[in-house]
Amino acid sequence: MAGVTPSQTVGPYFSFGLDPKGRYDWVQTVGNDLVTADATGERILIEGRVLDGDGAPVNDAMLEIWQADAAGRYAHPADQRRPNAQFKGFGRAGTDADGGFAFSTIKPGCVAGPDGKPQAPHILVAVFSRGMVRHLYTRLYFEDEKTNAGDPILALVPAERRATLIAKRQDKDGRVAYRFDIRLQGENETVFFDI
Repeated sequence: MAGVTPSQTVGPYFSFGLDPKGRYDWVQTVGNDLVTADATGERILIEGRVLDGDGAPVNDAMLEIWQADAAGRYAHPADQRRPNAQFKGFGRAGTDADGGFAFSTIKPGCVAGPDGKPQAPHILVAVFSRGMVRHLYTRLYFEDEKTNAGDPILALVPAERRATLIAKRQDKDGRVAYRFDIRLQGENETVFFDI
């Protein structure tokens, strides 16, 4: 008789597999810098912190992001519009001692939703951390996007909770930057989606 495989926590992570940064004798396949030579569009920096229910930093979390390019095209076989592109739209970053993380990428374009209606530019975020049985999924939207008002997924979130999905523009050192903190529980908990 087949049974259900028991759950286990998704962390902690080891630097060998997460973020070697030249400390190990192999080439990193994924990191927090998504910008490639062929990437067109506005280059941006996304910075934030992962915080627990008490507001304390989570120093051993891992985030993965997946996004479209500036023209709203995904690096996926189902999206036939972008052959031979180097921009993969996937990145991974661990948090530091203060719960901080950062990604260098390009601002994504609008993509079509399941019903064909356009979605506002956004980035999909998966959060892995100690003590979690399953990783969490959320979205990062940009505060300076007028198309947020018509986004069908953002509209599903109660109005008073939407701010937890909006990255605030805070340019840094002459570079376009967005601040996006992730709160795992408690006051102003980030909205997570059941996928």
